[in-house]
Amino acid sequence: MPALMSSRPQWDVFCAVVDNYGDIGVCWRLSRQLAAEHGIAVRLWVDDLKPFARLCPAVDVTVSAQTQEGVEIRHWDKSFPDVQPGVVVIEAFACTLPPAFLAAMAAQPTPPVWLNVEYLSAEDWVRGCHGLPSPHPSLPLTKYFFFPGFSEGTGGVLGEAGLESARAAFVADARAQQAWFAAQGLAPAAPDALTVSLFSYGGKRINALLAVWEASAQPIHVWLPEGRGVAEASAWAGQPLSPCQPFQRGALTCVVLPFLPQPDYDRLLWLCDVNFVRGEDSFVRAQWAARPFVWHIYPQDDNVHMGKLSAFLDRYSEGCAPATSEALFTFWHNWNHGIGLADGWRTLLPVLPALNQHAADWATQLGQRAGLAANLVRFCKNLL
Repeated sequence: MPALMSSRPQWDVFCAVVDNYGDIGVCWRLSRQLAAEHGIAVRLWVDDLKPFARLCPAVDVTVSAQTQEGVEIRHWDKSFPDVQPGVVVIEAFACTLPPAFLAAMAAQPTPPVWLNVEYLSAEDWVRGCHGLPSPHPSLPLTKYFFFPGFSEGTGGVLGEAGLESARAAFVADARAQQAWFAAQGLAPAAPDALTVSLFSYGGKRINALLAVWEASAQPIHVWLPEGRGVAEASAWAGQPLSPCQPFQRGALTCVVLPFLPQPDYDRLLWLCDVNFVRGEDSFVRAQWAARPFVWHIYPQDDNVHMGKLSAFLDRYSEGCAPATSEALFTFWHNWNHGIGLADGWRTLLPVLPALNQHAADWATQLGQRAGLAANLVRFCKNLL
């Protein structure tokens, strides 16, 4: 790939922080992996550094240019600088490139490889659209659509090398776990408790599920990441819930967590028996955690998102026993609609052991396929 030996920034990645942390979470993981594993100089453009700094506390929100973990980070604001584009330009999730940068791309003797890296989906149509070109209507540029996915013929799933071995080592190391809890200012859950991380888009579903869990026959310990859902949990508790301060009622202990940087959030997922996740970034990390999980998909108009949810469930549940698959479908749909949570949980609870083995098998399968970063590099190499 001789073109990538240029001294100019090799790849430009553009990220618009639209809502919450999913967009920047994915772009930051991808940029780090491209730099660390593929020797690519990455320039990551981010329009809002404050959410970024919560995922990576070393980020300085007051400067326009900095380098963190081998990635050049640039603040993308209205007064876009005069810079030379890299040989590859990624607009993540269909964000719109700055007009000045687009013009600079068109002025290059060899136009950059221009990609729109889309959202992850298990829907069947993704394979037919992955890699399709889209010529610009007025400039000598062609954009290619790159779709992450779970099957051959798609862009794959984002996951760095060594992730599975790091998880296995942490899960087997009691001292490392104790040190992690101490570093967060937390006490571990009781040994007999079912541990749950509860990361969602909030809503009355939170109050309803906590009420189900407080009546559980088994102790349940819930880690509730700071943000959406805390207000509803506080309403359930009848008092404000403060970070790191356990609140107990009945069988349930609920602890609000301070916002965790990405590496610490991964460890939380590895430690829990069940993980509730949302959006895309935590959804993928829950799969790598090899634990049973429940996905709160990002809501869209006219319930378009439910088709995406069902498409993933169809693929994910392949090989499960009928009762396990049915319990999974029921609870995931009930959770996303915010209904029937008591009955759904009673059905899901007995199949958690089977789901635990299935989650481990699924993570192993993911690790056997080429990942998103490697597929991106291969795709661009063929076009350069």
